[in-house]
Amino acid sequence: MERIGDATDITLLDDWQRDFPLEPRPFSVIGSVIGCPEEEVLKRLDVLRASGRITRVGATCAPNTVSASTLAALSAPDEVLEQVAEFVGSRVGVNHSYLRENHWNLWFVATGPNRDHIDAVLDEIRNETGLVVLDLPLVRPFNVDLGFKLRGNSRKTPVARPVDLRRLKEGDSDILQALTTGMPLSSRPFGDIAANLERSEQDVLDRVKELQEAGIISRLGVIVRHRALGWRSNAMVVWDISSERIDAAGPALAALPGVTLCYERRPVENVWPYRLYCMIHAQSRRLALDTLTEASDLPELQGVKFKTLFSSRCFKQTGAMIARSGAAA
Repeated sequence: MERIGDATDITLLDDWQRDFPLEPRPFSVIGSVIGCPEEEVLKRLDVLRASGRITRVGATCAPNTVSASTLAALSAPDEVLEQVAEFVGSRVGVNHSYLRENHWNLWFVATGPNRDHIDAVLDEIRNETGLVVLDLPLVRPFNVDLGFKLRGNSRKTPVARPVDLRRLKEGDSDILQALTTGMPLSSRPFGDIAANLERSEQDVLDRVKELQEAGIISRLGVIVRHRALGWRSNAMVVWDISSERIDAAGPALAALPGVTLCYERRPVENVWPYRLYCMIHAQSRRLALDTLTEASDLPELQGVKFKTLFSSRCFKQTGAMIARSGAAA
């Protein structure tokens, strides 16, 4: 792990990646727990954000519930890689973009208020670059609650909560966009969000609480940049497994320590046969490969062919686009 200051910074990063206080002055609540004034909590978080160790304090939402998303990839020739990556990253709704060790080398996530927006973004990229774009939409998640424990190596796989979309109300998408973009680092962040939306602070707090209870907000807290904190050997592993075996293999893979994301995606016939995906985030390539060995040895994955795509560069990492008028930060 990178040196990140002192024990208070580590506590902020480690203990507040979820379960953010739903109070008018949440940073004061955090300060009372860790033993420092509200002003110091805000200052420390601001420094951590400015230094690139956190992206924001805010929310992540259950995938494909209040918005649409897909994982996509293209094969960018070396001589135009920079230009292609810049163009892809500039599209509204593209919130993650990575260079990976594979023929399909430029991978990105496109988000938006609906599938029509995603299709338009992918078509725009195809037309501008002249490249084939793989479209790999999510089928089902097994673990998408990306979090990193700085103290110790233990990690429990978050239990996926059922999502109740019936509890959504008009105007919730604007609140969710504000939270996924990143809440203000101020003494009353929910009040500031409310003022921007011409709503009351209590109304916003009540809606955030209900959206959490409904499973629509999957996590609310400090969103860290894993590379800046030492997890620099990151591999996406794709498994060529039959759909019949995924029921058992998905949960087993998601529960393995060192596996930080796990989900099923739709394959592309005769081009990309892989259905099961996982991310391994580690502090060295050797440790990542050790985790991969453990994964491939799981009884549920015996004999399954796989590819390992290490990430070599991060072009973009921001929050998702949810509201039609919103954009990733």
